[in-house]
Amino acid sequence: MRKASKIADVLKKVKECIDTDRYYDTYHATQRKRERSVSLVDVLYVLKNGRHEKAKDQYKLEHENWTYSICGKTVDGDDLRIEIAFDEEGMLIITVIRLKKG
Repeated sequence: MRKASKIADVLKKVKECIDTDRYYDTYHATQRKRERSVSLVDVLYVLKNGRHEKAKDQYKLEHENWTYSICGKTVDGDDLRIEIAFDEEGMLIITVIRLKKG
């Protein structure tokens, strides 16, 4: 089994996927957005303007893939952490965590 390569410039890849409409929510992310009252607009804003939390990157053996965390503020000042991964289709939004309401 070959371990997937880690993406060096995650934020560049995120922006490419958003600009080309190659992103989608997992079922889990859809549920969490609803539970936490977070819109897709909020998620995309944080992904495009946030920072990569490299210390939170994890290799998920069950998916044979890396996950990455992007953290930032929404337009309304809410702090979010968004966990993402990439596959051949584009960017998967795995979960959305509200850190602090602005």
